[in-house]
Amino acid sequence: MPLAPPARAAVLLAAGSLLLTGCGDTKPASAKAASVSLRNCGHEVRVDAPPRHAVSLNQGTTEILLSLGLADRLAGTATWTDPVMKGLEKADARVPRIADDNPSFERVLDADPDFVTASFVSTLGRGGVATREQFEKLGVPTYVSPSDCAGKDNSGGGDGARDKALGMDTVYGEVRDLAAVFGVEERGDELVDSLRQRMEKATAGVDASDVTLLYWFANSESPYMAGCCGAPGIITRSLGAKNVFDDTHEEWPQINWETVADRDPDVLVIGDLTRKSQTAESAARKIAFLESDPVTRNMTAVRHKRYVLLSGQAMNPTIRTVEGVERVAAGLRRFGLVK
Repeated sequence: MPLAPPARAAVLLAAGSLLLTGCGDTKPASAKAASVSLRNCGHEVRVDAPPRHAVSLNQGTTEILLSLGLADRLAGTATWTDPVMKGLEKADARVPRIADDNPSFERVLDADPDFVTASFVSTLGRGGVATREQFEKLGVPTYVSPSDCAGKDNSGGGDGARDKALGMDTVYGEVRDLAAVFGVEERGDELVDSLRQRMEKATAGVDASDVTLLYWFANSESPYMAGCCGAPGIITRSLGAKNVFDDTHEEWPQINWETVADRDPDVLVIGDLTRKSQTAESAARKIAFLESDPVTRNMTAVRHKRYVLLSGQAMNPTIRTVEGVERVAAGLRRFGLVK
């Protein structure tokens, strides 16, 4: 997701997922007294006992932990782009919000964490909250979503670039990693099964091979549009459609509106964010811009009002990418664009 300074209306969950997260609101997670070691984004992570005072620095990892029924083991969360996922409101209300954006290193340490998670390499890197090494020197294990490092180069500017397309299996692997760290493996398997079932249901019978899509995350002056291979790529490929900017491997390149208009997508997938770090964060602001700007107002998708609104988290490689598939598939059916 576009990590602008200081960092860069969801559908209801399927019944099985609701049962899982609902259970997280009422049952404390059991802890297995066993150490866990795993390789994560170039780091060896060892946890000698299931964490009981963890801090999650991004919404994506937070929603996984809440979905696993681990609210009672979270000492704080930070960096939110959207309201919490439907079904997790009660669990989320039990966890302190350290900051809406990146907190300071000192603020995180004030929460006395025994484990720290993040969705992005940049969050636990130079210029972020702190480096992984800073936490590890204090004896605090860290974990970064593998979807932000597997097949991805984060060494340049912006949001990095991918040399291969991301798949949902990487997200499922993150769920299982975190479930193992917290000693709730069975819950991890249940959550993955629920997500797989939702993917299968959303894509059943959908053939959008003649449809072109464009994903706009944020910013009206220099808009961040999705490249080929991140979470929007998962959505696009699962429906058989085409991203008009699938010729770039950058995660979220900034592309001028003249180029966007020249590509003239059939459907615009629009980020509906509640944060306020960029221009045109909400879908309403984005649509108002599209329908008034002389460069964009004559685009096919704008003239036909073919808009699909997604949370920022659904446009990131998270468990809510499944929500993105569901919403885009429903939109294409509504517009009469699927075979």
